[in-house]
Amino acid sequence: MFNLFLAVFPEIFIINATFILLIHGVVFSTSKKYDYPPLVSNVGWLGLLSVTIAHLFWNNLFRRDNFTYFCQILLLLSTAGTISMCFDSFEQERFDAFESIVLIPLPTRSMLFMISAHDSIAMYLAIEPQSLCFYVIAASKRKSEFSTEAGSKYLILGAFPSGILLFGCSMIYGSTGATHFDQLAKILTGYEITGARSSGIFMGILSIAVGSLFKITAVPFRMWAPDIYEGSPTPVTAFLSIAPKISISANISRVFIYGSYGATLQQIFFFCSIASMILGALAAMAQTKVKRLLAHSSIGHVGYIRTGFSCGTIEGIQSLLIGIFIYALMTIDAFAIVLALRQTRVKYIADLGALAKTNPISAITFSITMFSYAGIPPLAGFCSKFYLFFAALGCGAYFLAPVGVVTSVIGRWAAGRLPRVSQFGGPKTWILYEPMDRNKSLLLAMTSSFITSFFLYPSPLFSVTHQMALSSYL
Repeated sequence: MFNLFLAVFPEIFIINATFILLIHGVVFSTSKKYDYPPLVSNVGWLGLLSVTIAHLFWNNLFRRDNFTYFCQILLLLSTAGTISMCFDSFEQERFDAFESIVLIPLPTRSMLFMISAHDSIAMYLAIEPQSLCFYVIAASKRKSEFSTEAGSKYLILGAFPSGILLFGCSMIYGSTGATHFDQLAKILTGYEITGARSSGIFMGILSIAVGSLFKITAVPFRMWAPDIYEGSPTPVTAFLSIAPKISISANISRVFIYGSYGATLQQIFFFCSIASMILGALAAMAQTKVKRLLAHSSIGHVGYIRTGFSCGTIEGIQSLLIGIFIYALMTIDAFAIVLALRQTRVKYIADLGALAKTNPISAITFSITMFSYAGIPPLAGFCSKFYLFFAALGCGAYFLAPVGVVTSVIGRWAAGRLPRVSQFGGPKTWILYEPMDRNKSLLLAMTSSFITSFFLYPSPLFSVTHQMALSSYL
């Protein structure tokens, strides 16, 4: 019993921490001394729902293995990094810090459940509370019409993948009578299914794939991402760029590993990967705003990460884990710098023209991060793309790897605009950048050190991810 308690300890801790934070906010929300904003919405029922899910379903519907632990640890570290670099940014962005911080642990708890979900019911119940919190925090800057627009678009467009996911789960249950992944694996691999049942299963699996690809901003379902990323407060954009991709990638990998991975679906994933890489690289070239450029770079990296999953092999899952890990570090690094620069209201790429002359360390760090985004050797971004393309060649996807190389070259020009402007650009008006706070400085020191030195000794991460990929198939 004690081992079962330890299995869900992270989720229980986050739920209790959220309750404590809610109580603290209610007590001090009317205090003029602490200048807390009023608590305008009660989100405690989400925590109650999570406790109910944990109590009723975790014993049978959730699975704990090395693959789950790796993804959950990466998610928690990414969330902790996002929160640590956002403490002073809530005041700079001028929106309610209390409510926004409360709404970050709640979706984190749902994403932890989603990573370990081993049943279609548990998967859907974990996704929905996460989505509800995302809708709110995207519009949390209530005095900004851009943030309100971002939250409204996210709410409207987020309803489509939720409905598609529910439709897919119901089609699979109606055709097989099972919701547990182990039972589905036995049905799909042990019997020859024909006729209407075969069509229903295929439609169900396809609907789950489409809903998942929509939520991770893969092409052609990425139309909502740039506007929402730009309109949301910058700390929220950083969180949305990292956390959902970790949880949904882990969940969809587990779903399609269990006997439901066919040639047709593999071709669909290959198409989405290629389209995401091409569109992400080309669209990034035309951007003039920093956040929109990072949004399109995120779409392109979804294509690279999907390359590993599309292979359907152990090497593919391993390269996916390596790609997600390095992508999370690069994104935390990039947004930490963007948050520090937005203290002086840096919005456009042209505003970075004076960065190298007024803050050379930030300029060098930003340049290293964007070069890693572009896949320039010997930085960590190049190593992750190398592993992904090597896995694609290993599974016979000889067309996907060259497309990835070409889009990486295009992405180098797009991502290289930020270092080029910051190092060699002439400012239209001189901007005095404020000093970076200690939290961001320590975070940048750790992530930048890993990005620059990963190529010297990649064996530990390679060995760990190989074990995690093997555990996902056993």
